Parts: sequence; structure tokens; C-alpha cells
Amino acid sequence: MASPALISETQPWNDLKGHVEDIKRTHLRELMADAERCRSMMVEFDNILLDYSRQRATLDTIDKLLALAEAASLKQKIDRMYNGERINSTENRTVLHVALRAPRDAVICSDGKNVVPDVWNVLDKIKEFSERVRSGSWVGATGKVLKDVIAVGIGGSFLGPLFVHTALQTDPEASEHARGRQLRFLANVDPIDVARNISGLDPETTLVVVVSKTFTTAETMLNARTLREWISAALGPSAVAKHMVAVSTNLPLVEKFGIDPNNAFAFWDWVGGRYSVCSAVGVLPLSLQYGFPIVEKFLKGAQSIDQHFHTAPFDKNIPVLLGLLSVWNVSFLGYPARAILPYSQALEKFAPHIQQVSMESNGKGVSIDGVPLPFEAGEIDFGEPGTNGQHSFYQLIHQGRVIPCDFIGIVKSQQPVYLKGEVVSNHDELMSNFFAQPDALAYGKTPEQLQTENVAHHLIPHKTFTGNRPSLSLLLPSLTAYNIGQLLAIYEHRVAVQGFIWGINSFDQWGVELGKSLATQVRKQLHASRVKGEPVEGFNYSTATMLTRYLEATSDVPSDPPTLLPRI
Repeated sequence: MASPALISETQPWNDLKGHVEDIKRTHLRELMADAERCRSMMVEFDNILLDYSRQRATLDTIDKLLALAEAASLKQKIDRMYNGERINSTENRTVLHVALRAPRDAVICSDGKNVVPDVWNVLDKIKEFSERVRSGSWVGATGKVLKDVIAVGIGGSFLGPLFVHTALQTDPEASEHARGRQLRFLANVDPIDVARNISGLDPETTLVVVVSKTFTTAETMLNARTLREWISAALGPSAVAKHMVAVSTNLPLVEKFGIDPNNAFAFWDWVGGRYSVCSAVGVLPLSLQYGFPIVEKFLKGAQSIDQHFHTAPFDKNIPVLLGLLSVWNVSFLGYPARAILPYSQALEKFAPHIQQVSMESNGKGVSIDGVPLPFEAGEIDFGEPGTNGQHSFYQLIHQGRVIPCDFIGIVKSQQPVYLKGEVVSNHDELMSNFFAQPDALAYGKTPEQLQTENVAHHLIPHKTFTGNRPSLSLLLPSLTAYNIGQLLAIYEHRVAVQGFIWGINSFDQWGVELGKSLATQVRKQLHASRVKGEPVEGFNYSTATMLTRYLEATSDVPSDPPTLLPRI
């Protein structure tokens, strides 16, 4: 039986492979001298400007990438996603995070049913509940206003909402609505994370949001039971129903836990964890902190990009162009990593979120049909806000390995500062670096330039910059809730484009399962050794040795310890 066709077996793929040699003979210094080329490599939508002229690409490269998109049936794959077809074939699920931010009157179907009314039923419920909590009409067990929220969840239930929260904290409008309130995120099962989250909080004024679709996620549920104990110890077991709510679809387990099922907020199988920020996973804690109207602006920003992605021609489509360029860099030029470099401290949690969205989605070694890939797919994502990153890893980016960079700049600062007598404002100083770094990477500095500057001969090799290092720049007009939603959706769809081109399933994550199942074996061993004194058995020599050392060094832990909570 013939193997299903791979994208690497198509003529456009082979055309690009041959085209690599043409690109290797050019330098970005030459490419950047062509003003018409640069003008053609700028795309604008809704005051967002993408400049990809510093990619190692010509207009012919872009034409060839667009031909590759056609060979991969990219338009049809995007349509299938929006039409609610089961494109996540390994889990037999639709992929409809776009429905989470669709207008109330939109029609987006899953299995023949319009899911948008269900989405808005949950959004309306979140709006009503969050307004009651924020206004003080819903109070804790002792009658005090619940001004502090701890959201308990991990992975997609944590990284996305944390990114949005961090970005909103310094937005003037959002911060005004959050005055006097706190939002914290408990993710790691490490007890230190529990200690940090409850430090300085009073159970009387704290509301806990437990985020787990099945209400069985091991780390999340252990953390939830820990916070339940923290509340019960201070206020009594009956207080749990007033101080804990859930984002889950497993109502029987929610009720068994002690949470009123009426205070459970639904989401659906067609929402992947890393794509769930716009569901109750993110909308509930963010609405409790900032109010639903702010969060609705965030959803509208994401929806604007959803519309752009679905309707704009590919040569003017920001997520499509970004995805195609990533495929070019990874699979043809051989660059395995990408640096995400937002020149805004408010976006400090953006790279960690996109790290999950990208690497969990596209970290695959087989096609969607299960055929081993004969080419590299997926990329290693990392990043840090500028200018912090410049003093950390830019040395490698400039003179070591070639790592394509995404520079993200904001025209208007959330918190402008002006000092009398300074040459430029603080934000202008930041943006000076945003504009300079891409050119430094592209042009570099030649030995001849250094000689004309009378640099000592023995230092010339050390001060030479080869340049020819690709980057792209994304300039946003501001960083409001609306713009934050746009940025999120741009990267979500970019990742999907890459997966659609590579022919992989960007919406499953089987790679996270093996380690979890092995941890179950270790958990059973730890219990048996502590409670029954059983020796470590059934593991390889290395693991058995480490486990034995750990058990011996913690032999003072009682076999049936009384409840002990952090004391910070």
C-alpha cells in the first residue's frame, strides 16, 4: 500500500530546496538595498505593521512559498478548521478556538451544531458572576468581599491567562478596574508554588478558581485539595462552596470535591488547552480581576485577527506569511530555533506562552497520517523582553548560531515617562534598540569597516559581525486589551499554518503522556516504601539508585503525616 503523500514529495517543496542555493549566494546587505523589495515585504492590518524584509528571502522566495501553501491545500485546511471538521484526527475532535471569540450572531458548527450560543451562555454567566464578586454582592463565608483570586491550573490553563494578566497589569484602563484586587496563578505541584501563592493572603477574602477539564489532572487536583484544606482549616469545611469555583466539564467530580456545580463554568473538547485562553479558563479569572468589559475587548481583538486570517489573501495575510517564513527558516535554511523578543516589559510572559503553543503543537516527528517525516518540523522557541535580552543571549544571536528573531514593538507605551533634560524619553530609548537590533543582525560589521575605525588588528576577528541574520518586525499601535488579543491570535494562527504546511497534527500532544504514566509508577513506589517499608523494585539501576537515595534522605517523613501547610 502506497504511503500517503508528504509535502516534501511535491514540486513546490523541491523548487524551494533548489532555491536555497540562490539565497546562500546573497547577503541581507544586498537584499536590503532593494527598496522595492522591502516595500513589497511590508503588510499592514488594523494599524499593525509587519516588516519581513530582513528575512533571507527574495520576492521569488515568497512566490515559491505561496506555491507550497497551495500544494499543501492551506486554504482548504483553514476552511476545514473554521467549518468545524474533525481536523484533530488522532483525538477525533474539531478545533474551534475561533468560536470562543466569535460575535454573538456568528454561526460556527461542530458536528452540525452551532456552538456560538453555548459559548455566549458561558460568557454571560462569567459576566454575571464576576460582577457579583467584584461588586460585593457575592461574599465569602464570613461576609467579607472576595478581592483576591488564585487560579489553579497547569499548562494551557496557566501560561496563556498569565501572559494576558501580565500584559494588562500596566494598561491604564485595565489597572484602574483592578484597583484593590489581586490575581495569582498556582500551577506547579511544587509546594513552594503553593507557599508563594498563599503568602500574604487571607482565606476570608480569597476565591479559588480550579481549572481542570476532567477534574482529574494530578498536579492541579493536588494543589486544589491543598487550597481546600487551607480554606477549611481557617473557615471550616462549609466555607469551600463560597470560596472555590471550577472551570470544568465533569460536574459530578466538581460536586464531590465540595464545589457547587452551579459555580462550574464549562468549556468543550474542541478547545485545546494551549488554545483555551479565550474560554472560561482565561476569561473567568481575568474578568474577576479586570471586569468583563475589559476582557471582552481582548476577545474582540482576537476575533479581528480570526477574520483577517480567514479572509485576507495569503500575500497580505499576517499569520500566513509568518507561518510560511517559519517553515522556510526551519525546513529549508536549517534554523531550528526562533527568538521572540517583545520590546515591552508587559509582554514578559508572552514568549513562555508561545513556547507551549508552538512546541506542544508542532513538536511532532510523524505526519497526520502517521508517516515519519523526512524533514525537520517544529522549532525551539524562547525569548525575553528587550532590552533585557540584549544583556543576556544576544551575544550568541549576533556572533554565534543563527537564530531568526521576532522583534515586537509598541508605538505608544502603557506607562510613558518623560524626564526634563533627557535626550529622549524612556520609551524612545527602548524603541531605539527595537529599531537598531534588526539592522545590526542583518548588516553586521565587516573587517574593512573595523580597519577604517583603526581597531587593533588582533581584535578585528572578535569585533567582526557577519550579519545576514534573519529577523522580522511586528509593530503594534499600543498594548490595550484589544491589541493583546490580536497578538495572541496572530501567533496561534501562525503555528497552525506551520502545521498545515508540514502536514502534521498541531492539535494533539501525545508526547506529554509517557512521562506522566511513568510518574504514576514512581508515585506507587514512593507510597509503598514510605508506608510499608518496601524496597525500591522494578526500575533500572540508575532510577533505583536515585529513588533509594531520595527515600533514605527523607526517612524522617512520617508514613501517615498530619496535614501541614506552608508557613510564610
